[in-house]
Amino acid sequence: MINIKSKEEIDAMREAGRISAKALQLTGAQVRPGISTLELDQICEEIIRLEGAVPAFKGYNGFPGSICASVNDAVVHGIPSAEIILQEGDIISIDTGAIINGWVGDNAWTFPVGEISEAKARLLAKTEECMWAEIDAARAGNHLGDIGHACQKLAESAGYGVVREYVGHGIGHMMHEEPNIQNYGKPGTGPLLEPGMVFALEPMINMGTADVVDGLDGWLVSTADGQPSAHFEKTIAITDADPIILTQ
Repeated sequence: MINIKSKEEIDAMREAGRISAKALQLTGAQVRPGISTLELDQICEEIIRLEGAVPAFKGYNGFPGSICASVNDAVVHGIPSAEIILQEGDIISIDTGAIINGWVGDNAWTFPVGEISEAKARLLAKTEECMWAEIDAARAGNHLGDIGHACQKLAESAGYGVVREYVGHGIGHMMHEEPNIQNYGKPGTGPLLEPGMVFALEPMINMGTADVVDGLDGWLVSTADGQPSAHFEKTIAITDADPIILTQ
């Protein structure tokens, strides 16, 4: 069952979204060669707590960090570590969220570390474009499949792989609510989209194969062929008009 939020509930979610977005932006501003992913995690947690919120990820199903820090061929769910030091030319997906007044905000962005290759820059640009296409498709009267199709069409036409195993999701009082939102699909299929639905839309796009492998730590997900992956995410609300971005 897909939860429908009232206007008042969506307004309440804006604060969680604002804090999540602020934490992501300010943490991303510290991305540079020589910094560890654990240092980025500590920066993000401090920002969230100074805003009066708590990190949504820390302790979630046992996850130890306030951010997911996924570098290069890591797709999602990288655990922050003092041993992972960013290098010139890397890319890093930072995924973070905040909880305040019982509501959750969730967002992600993939940042370049110093100067990156043209191939990586194209991957980042196309994945961000996929995210915006999904947001544009998240309109009342469309179907859930329209969201995934918008992403798949852009990514695969550029020769990239669309991750199947990990998806977007509904969000509200819980980090993950119904429905699962695939980043691929057929137009006009799936549940009808209605005002009041709130989704975390997050395309995960690989430079090579769409296939992924799970790491030994039970969290890290990486590309099967070792090529880079990018990940962008925003929390949005469907309305009678344009979608509202809550992680603004």
